Amino acid sequence: MTATTAAPKRRPRPPASPVRALPTIERVEVRLHGHRVNFNIAGDGPPIVLIHGVAGRAAQWDETMLLLAERHTVIAPDLLGHGESAKPRGDYSLGAFASGVRDLLVGLDIERATVVGHSLGGGIAMQFAYQFPERCERLALVSSGGLGQDVSPILRAATLPGSEIVLPLLAHARVLEVASLVPRAFGLIGFRAGPDMTEIAHGYQSLSNAEARSAFIHTLRAVIDPTGQRVDASDRLYLASKMPTLIVWGERDRIIPFEHAYNAHEGMPGSRLELFESSGHFPHLDRPIEFARILGSFMDETEGAQLDTDQMRELVLERDPETAATLKRLRRSSRPAAAGGRRSA
Repeated sequence: MTATTAAPKRRPRPPASPVRALPTIERVEVRLHGHRVNFNIAGDGPPIVLIHGVAGRAAQWDETMLLLAERHTVIAPDLLGHGESAKPRGDYSLGAFASGVRDLLVGLDIERATVVGHSLGGGIAMQFAYQFPERCERLALVSSGGLGQDVSPILRAATLPGSEIVLPLLAHARVLEVASLVPRAFGLIGFRAGPDMTEIAHGYQSLSNAEARSAFIHTLRAVIDPTGQRVDASDRLYLASKMPTLIVWGERDRIIPFEHAYNAHEGMPGSRLELFESSGHFPHLDRPIEFARILGSFMDETEGAQLDTDQMRELVLERDPETAATLKRLRRSSRPAAAGGRRSA
């Protein structure tokens, strides 16, 4: 009998793990109300909107977008008057910007989102939550405007009468050629080398055409005058008590003092405060990995708000019982009369 050798058992090869593609940013151009609007979008999952500051652009959020896009749909618009979006003669108020963000989300079929705003974008984010509370799940403010009067003399000076004449001279091509002098000049007034000076230089260079300069001046004058910030949300911060709120600030901020972070934290019950010790006005650019980690944890550890008109009315009326009683009486007396011509009790 001839011995045979048993063929070795073949174990099926385990299925190969799917290769996970790295997130990429898609740059999109659309038209809203007849105006060109550019925005960046990446990822898939619960939506986050990132709003830049004055003279900023969507690309400032690129590193943050890529870090968050593995688990979230992240949208960053170029606001009207900024970046590659149109720069029409029009309304550059916080309310108009907030409405523009709402319209973009409507177009993308996004009902609610976490809204993150930097500097002017923080003021827009707060205005968005105020105007459209049913669309805002969480609020994150990064070195935000709209929380106190103090602001850099550089921005206050740009609102002075005659700035329309001075800005074209400052943004002239020959002046931009001496940009190497800018770091030394800003260093003398307290700015350190890094993202702050880089982004200030980018913003300065973005004012090289008349439409951009006009939009810049109108945007600034809507929120700042020579004495400081004109718009202060401090009297309405209590409305955020039912909305998860994150506040991030750089302790070396020379544009908007980091002390405003404490005011906001105190005025927003339940808010979280994160201070970046060595960062300036752009903590999300200075330390993008840590910033994205903090924002991601904030998303994971909080449940998105679902506010409606009734809840907002309760918040407003709780603030002043006497006002609440007066408005309740007026609401009751304005109801339609019951059958037979008598008012219901």
